[in-house]
Parts: sequence; structure tokens; C-alpha cells
Amino acid sequence: MPPSDTDSTPPPESESAERETQRRGIPGWLEFPLLILAALLIAVVIKTFLFQAFYIPSASMEDTLQVLDRVLVSKISYAIGDIERGDVIVFDDPRPGFEQPDEDALQRAIRNLRESIGLSTPQSEFIKRVIGIAGDVVEGRDGGVWVNGVALVEPYVKEPDKPIGEFGPVLVPEGSLFVMGDNRHSSQDSRMFGPIPIDDVVGKAVVIIWPLGRLGGV
Repeated sequence: MPPSDTDSTPPPESESAERETQRRGIPGWLEFPLLILAALLIAVVIKTFLFQAFYIPSASMEDTLQVLDRVLVSKISYAIGDIERGDVIVFDDPRPGFEQPDEDALQRAIRNLRESIGLSTPQSEFIKRVIGIAGDVVEGRDGGVWVNGVALVEPYVKEPDKPIGEFGPVLVPEGSLFVMGDNRHSSQDSRMFGPIPIDDVVGKAVVIIWPLGRLGGV
């Protein structure tokens, strides 16, 4: 006897999806938690190896960056290129007596997860502009900053007509950088704590992502 029209009617879409899930061996109730877990793991991987959002805690980089701006920091920029004068970088707190927490792999993953979903914010990192690279001689004189005997032209500096105090000359050692804030009169930088190790650099600030009215490159 030939099959009837009823016999050939395809199962409802929801039934098909359920059968497909069963064939994959994943219970339907477990799919959503697994998707959430996968999204969190992706967020941790992105923050650890690719990009990290960083908030501006002080006025030291005004007017380039404002307090509470959020910037996206690229962690791969210096894997494929060199640090250059003028780059705005994020780096570990270099002040004497400060040490990064001693973490095992699990603790680091948990911290990265909390930071990735906004449950905590990094408090141990600075953001400044690179003024000198290895081999440069940096000094403050005649109200401005000089590198290798040449006065820098710095359109990004806040209050450029307000002279800064003298410092240096400082020879930047191999594997180090001399960094300064754009707001020279309100910045803790290499004038106080000296050149920083390149190994302490987290990444390059590339774009302001918040507030939306300030969206744009750094």
C-alpha cells in the first residue's frame, strides 16, 4: 500500500532540531550553558593574546585621553612591529616596591575572565607616550623635551606654552623605553621612575571606544 500524504509530512522544525541535538549527544538543556562558556573562553583568549580594553584613571594623558575614557589596547602590534617614538602604550606599574602578583595558570585565567566580563578592572598598569627608545638621550631643557640634541615638536602636549622643569640627560638603556604623559604637569612618568623595560609593555593603545562621542584613533 503506498504511503499516505500524512506519512510523508516532514516533522516540525523544533522536532528536527531536537533530534539533531540528540544525535550530537548534547542534551537540549545543556546547549545554552555551553554557548555561554564558549563565549567566556573566547573573551579570555582575546584579552590574553589579542586585545584588551583599558580605562583611563587619571589626567596624565590629557588632552589626548580624558579621565574614564576606554581605549582598546592591541597586544599583537609589537609581535609584528617595533615600538616607535610617539606610540601610546600600556605597561605594568614600574614604581619601586610594586610587584606583579605571583599567579599560577588557573589564577591568571580567573583574573582574565573577571576583567573580560567587567567584574574587575586592572589597577596595576600605566598608559603613557613613548618619547625615547634604546640608545636615545632624553633631557628636559629650555622648557621642552629634547631627544639626541633635537627639540621635539609635540602637538599632542597639553599646555605646550607652559614650560616643564629640567631633567636628565638620560641615556635610555638597551631593552628600555623613556615614557611621558601628554599632560606634563600632572604625570608620573620616566622623569620620576626612569626608563621602563620593554618586557613590561602590555600593548599599544589604538582606538578610543568609549564614550561614543570620542570614538576614534589614539
